Amino acid sequence: MTMTHAAPGVDRRPVQELHTDVLVAGGGASGLAAAVTAARQGCSVVLVERYGFCGGGAVAGLSGTICGLYEASEGNAPPRQLVHGFVDEFITQMEGRDGLGAPLKYGKTYTRVHEPLAWRETADAMLKQAGVTTLYHAMVTEVLLDGDRVAGAQLYTKEGKLRVHAGITIDATGDADLVSMAGLPTSMGQDGHVQNPTMIFRLMGVDVERFIAKYGSDTIMPAEVSAQIVTAKASGYNLPRAKIWLFPTTRPGELLCNCTRVTGADGRELNAVLYRDFSEAEFEGRIQAREYARFFREHLTGCEGSWINDTAVQVGVRQTRQANGVKTLRNADILSGTKFADGIARSPWPIELHSGDRPRVEWLLNDYYEVPLGCFVPRRGESLFVAGRCLSAEHEAVASARVTAQCFSYGHAIGHAAALAVQERIETRRVTGEDVRILLNRDGARLNG
Repeated sequence: MTMTHAAPGVDRRPVQELHTDVLVAGGGASGLAAAVTAARQGCSVVLVERYGFCGGGAVAGLSGTICGLYEASEGNAPPRQLVHGFVDEFITQMEGRDGLGAPLKYGKTYTRVHEPLAWRETADAMLKQAGVTTLYHAMVTEVLLDGDRVAGAQLYTKEGKLRVHAGITIDATGDADLVSMAGLPTSMGQDGHVQNPTMIFRLMGVDVERFIAKYGSDTIMPAEVSAQIVTAKASGYNLPRAKIWLFPTTRPGELLCNCTRVTGADGRELNAVLYRDFSEAEFEGRIQAREYARFFREHLTGCEGSWINDTAVQVGVRQTRQANGVKTLRNADILSGTKFADGIARSPWPIELHSGDRPRVEWLLNDYYEVPLGCFVPRRGESLFVAGRCLSAEHEAVASARVTAQCFSYGHAIGHAAALAVQERIETRRVTGEDVRILLNRDGARLNG
């Protein structure tokens, strides 16, 4: 039967109200750091997260590594950590839970593999200790607007709608969801094209010692593995990406596999803020995970008896919407190592551009760049910050600035910025990066040394 009229949407459950100084939407690295930092400054804080745990792309997307901590250099120099502050505390707590591996070689730098359960437990403990009101299994459906001011958000919960009224709202969704809901300007990739998602999975039953003896300690697989993938693809395997990354984890006999390239049936890079694309990515990602696991089992030394333990809860998302900020991190800032007087985070991570069968990596050697506070302050709208990978940045700049260590730094900074705005009763655009930088250094960020 064809319907000729639209039935009104109804939810007759009572709407509840909650008031707070700071609302943080999203519990990834940046949201966690922002919520804990603002609460430690004496603010009442509500954090809302759609899953039953924190971690965002690192846990639900199973990116599995803390990237962006260490200087990049030629040769075999030992790891030199350049990024400090909130991330140091997180690392200490993870190590106390045996949830973080030692630095692993990653091309010209290093990274550290984490255990997702320990990540969740560490986040839970930090939020509880700071006194953050944490709402798991809740999702922002609308922003509350008072003229140009974002005054909080309406949430969906199993109990019903919940309106959270906030002095300052932080969009740490990764996708600039609240910015978009408020009708504020955003951008999307390069001419609308974004970097492809990846379905990351864990491979168990691996003889890791034999695997490393054959392929080396660099987690970016050598050219011989890429050549094998190309040959196997020609013989009928569905292996769209030839340059792959395999990480030994904190668990015995396990590899974390970052190797799929999830595109649409039409060959297009899928965009996770488009609902049909997001669903298609999940289907295709799981298919590819099985195919890569089959290839590893049949062709790679040490993987002969391996099997998939599990895929990520969701496909890993690299890029969607970006906020249009007071400042924008430029592509040129990355490789030139640009520093800013109002810089609130530093990064030595390369441009890591995922498109095509071979991700492109461009290194910044023996240096780092900084990210200014203005990249997290929307150009329009009041009482709103962003944090995480939805910062204001050009397409290739996002391919460096989005990673975990930097997201911790962004959240640390924005937590302080939000607390300043609340306590000084000033608008977000009047908070200065120089002031936030002083507070970060007091917390051990070492931005001046």
